[in-house]
Amino acid sequence: MDAVYIGYNFIIQPKEPASEILIAELGAIGFESFVETDEGITAYIQQKDWSESILDEIYVLQSKEFEISYSKEIIKQVNWNSEWEKNFNPIQVANLVSVRAPFHENPNLKYDIVIEPKMSFGTGHHETTHMMIQHLLALNLNNKKVLDMGCRTGVLAILAEMKGAKPIDAIDNDNWCYLKSIENIERNSCKYISIFEGDASLLKDKNYDVIIANINRNILLNDIRSYTNCLTKNGILLLSGFYKEDIPIIDKEVSKYGLKLNKTIERNNWVALKYVK
Repeated sequence: MDAVYIGYNFIIQPKEPASEILIAELGAIGFESFVETDEGITAYIQQKDWSESILDEIYVLQSKEFEISYSKEIIKQVNWNSEWEKNFNPIQVANLVSVRAPFHENPNLKYDIVIEPKMSFGTGHHETTHMMIQHLLALNLNNKKVLDMGCRTGVLAILAEMKGAKPIDAIDNDNWCYLKSIENIERNSCKYISIFEGDASLLKDKNYDVIIANINRNILLNDIRSYTNCLTKNGILLLSGFYKEDIPIIDKEVSKYGLKLNKTIERNNWVALKYVK
């Protein structure tokens, strides 16, 4: 017998970072799959795991920082492969990198990353991931030790290995992201990536030549000291997950530890910054 699902359609203003926070909170209470829409996200949970009060403790829905409305419907049967295929389009960056699902045709670019798009974030479609790919393309990563902090689906770690980096650590505090990253590094035949579930506390006594941190502003501000402490001399710190208006507060914090802003990429008011130690 096919499972019956409840589908919630969330309309979110502004979409980020509220969408990511909402996905994390919903995932923690049993929602199984998420699809990004133009206005927000659609989230699915099995009816057997659902209750009328299931959203009562969702923090982001109570926050005055965002405007979030939603509607729900009962869905008797969901063909997830069809949903993902319908909502996930392949992307290309600089005519060098493709990020696609297994059901997409290979465009035969230099770097071809294949992931299972069961959630839309971390796939390269979001502006911040796209810009981080641009930064990585401009770097010589051959034999560089790399950290992908907040790795999500592992796209950036996978690209780093394709560009010659090794070894690579990828960390995320979300269990779904941890498991999907493991799946995706196997799918892309990566040999030098180690995946860890946790936060910046795992960085004690570590050192890296390049650190990638595509996370929201508040977490970055809290963890920048940890990143800079394990960055080697002349090391590179790539930061994204925030808006252009946030650059001064990010720059002020990073500058405390002797790093200099080297390059800025902007895309639809999102930014990605390159710092050098």
